[in-house]
Amino acid sequence: MHENEKVLLDQEAIKRALTRMAHEIVERNQGVRELALVGIHRRGVPLAERLAQMIFDIERVKVPVGRLDVTFYRDDLSRIGFSPVVRRTQIPFSIDGLRIVLVDDVAFTGRTIRAAMDALMDLGRPQQIQLAVLIDRGHRELPIRADFVGKNIPTSRQEDVCVLLEEVDQGSETVLLRSQQTHRME
Repeated sequence: MHENEKVLLDQEAIKRALTRMAHEIVERNQGVRELALVGIHRRGVPLAERLAQMIFDIERVKVPVGRLDVTFYRDDLSRIGFSPVVRRTQIPFSIDGLRIVLVDDVAFTGRTIRAAMDALMDLGRPQQIQLAVLIDRGHRELPIRADFVGKNIPTSRQEDVCVLLEEVDQGSETVLLRSQQTHRME
């Protein structure tokens, strides 16, 4: 680990946070009837799949899981470049009338979540949309609040939160990255 990195959550802490979130999702929704999870590409997808497994362990009911790509719904598409990475949206069930829990790794400005809600609304009319994030780092630019949070991590804008997951990165931890300029000022 570099001197400008700090581990916020190790593999076990991530598992504990997700376990608590799974229980909160079941409790707030009074079970899993008419409930589905939709992970936002990239790391929201494996988090949604992990939550679905944990909910199954609690309720013994399989909750449908979908994958959502929000690339073309983003308001910063021109800043990403001419070749954005587009992944496949796969929601093999109707979202009409369901309570959808959108799942993402980090909540920051709220713009990705807004894009995800726009994408969902193009697919149908859910009864309700809830938000589950592993890390909420603050700095909202839009009036969006997560319903289920693994951990609140206050950050500066010069810091980044990097979530690593086995399914994508061959390791599981959450790391706070400080820019070199910020680190020197401490």
